[in-house]
Amino acid sequence: MYRLSLSLTLLAIILTLSLLTGCRSPQLTGADITISITADGESRNVIVPAGSTVSQALQSAGIKIESLDRAEPPLYTVMNNGDEIKLTRVKEVFETEEQVIPFERQVVRNESLPEGETRLVQAGANGLQELTYRQVLEDNVEISRSVFKSVILQEAVPEIVMIGAQSSFAPLPVPGKLVYLAGDNAWIIDTSTANRTPLVTTGDLDGRIFELAPNGSYLIFTRKSTKPADKEINTLWAVRAAAGSKLFSTSISNVVHFADWIPNTSSIAYSTVEPRSTAPGWQANNDLHRYSISTGEKRKILDASSGGVYGWWGMTFAFSADGRLAYARPDGIGLVDLDGKYLKPLLDITPLNTHSDWAWLPAITWGADGKTLYFTSHAPPTNLVSEEDSPFFDISATSFENDATVQIAQQTGMFAYPSASPLQSGPRERQYQVAYLQATFPEQSETSRYRVVVMDRDGSNRRTVFPANDAPGLEPQTPAWAPDPIDGQSGDFLAVIYQGNLWLIDSGNSQAYQVTGDGLVTRIDWK
Repeated sequence: MYRLSLSLTLLAIILTLSLLTGCRSPQLTGADITISITADGESRNVIVPAGSTVSQALQSAGIKIESLDRAEPPLYTVMNNGDEIKLTRVKEVFETEEQVIPFERQVVRNESLPEGETRLVQAGANGLQELTYRQVLEDNVEISRSVFKSVILQEAVPEIVMIGAQSSFAPLPVPGKLVYLAGDNAWIIDTSTANRTPLVTTGDLDGRIFELAPNGSYLIFTRKSTKPADKEINTLWAVRAAAGSKLFSTSISNVVHFADWIPNTSSIAYSTVEPRSTAPGWQANNDLHRYSISTGEKRKILDASSGGVYGWWGMTFAFSADGRLAYARPDGIGLVDLDGKYLKPLLDITPLNTHSDWAWLPAITWGADGKTLYFTSHAPPTNLVSEEDSPFFDISATSFENDATVQIAQQTGMFAYPSASPLQSGPRERQYQVAYLQATFPEQSETSRYRVVVMDRDGSNRRTVFPANDAPGLEPQTPAWAPDPIDGQSGDFLAVIYQGNLWLIDSGNSQAYQVTGDGLVTRIDWK
């Protein structure tokens, strides 16, 4: 009996142990998974709960994830048993270094030097810039390197070398001062055409503004901006009209149509535009300001305005010798009341529909006595074409002595650009002449070449003076009159640009003299 009881007891113990052994948890159950992680140069297996994402798995493994690190698969991916995770360490490193900016070499042709002779005008100097590089490293291996920021510490100074290109043209005496723009540089002729010296050699004049002071003391001009064109078009500068003078900035920018000297002052008036990325590259402000060369003071004359029909293109102005100011815009001309600071319209002009991204502006100029305003006008068509599409243009004049407007010359072309000579002593009164351009093909004057015509102030005694009938015409421009007579010549002299060169023309006998031969001249002024 005792043995049977002991056997039953042992059997019960064995069964209990078996049950306990069967209930023990294994090392890996259905609630955990094993994955492989490669990071920081080593690989290892880790056990994580099923359903964990890559991000959670890395956190469970005690691996810190930086903001630029890249995981494969992505951090949001849910892992399965046996999957692999590769963590690539990504970081940015910024390095700064200074770099030399090599200077450029500019060659300027100078006809005042013998052919082939060279002269160093300005020594070149390297500039300096600070470059900040951005490096991207993956697991400490560089995969990219790029410039993050560039700062100019010192501008490079170009080397300017003058090369002789002396022409065999006979020298002529030159009253006053004659300046011209050639190869984006300004030159001055003083006393004789043989005396030609560089005035501005920066190589970046854009030719929009190029005006001598009435007394020939200063030149104002515009330079191309170094900023993007949709941010700044150009900047306005000034220099004394003498070789070797230092140019200075007016801190004025975006001057496209007008800047000129106010008579009997050391100030200029100017109008501005706002740069645009779309054609024509600006939106005109149709404003007017005053700037003093001597003090730097700026004052507003006219507030910005819409500018009438095609006002986006802009307007221009012209001073008389006594300081009166006329304006022209695509739909009319008038006067500016400088005291009241407003426009006084004189005459409506039918605006030209160019069917393009530019607008036509009537050219205006004052007679030398300040009593007459000459201008180009848009004439009506002779057929059924609309008035805005008319191809005809005339020169008219408004007299402020008798308040009358008369037609002076017909079918001149849209780019007639009348220009009045200085006053001349006549038998009974002081007189002057008017030069203008006559289109070879008046009905296609937008693309036509032109010839220089000179007439008396009332439109009489008209004659073509340049170029010869069998020679090609010249491009649209405003002829520049000599400020004084030249001894030994029959008439007053005109300066024009023909085939890229400067020519002087005797308005009395039509004799023409070539002054330059490099073919680079684009603007002139003579005071």
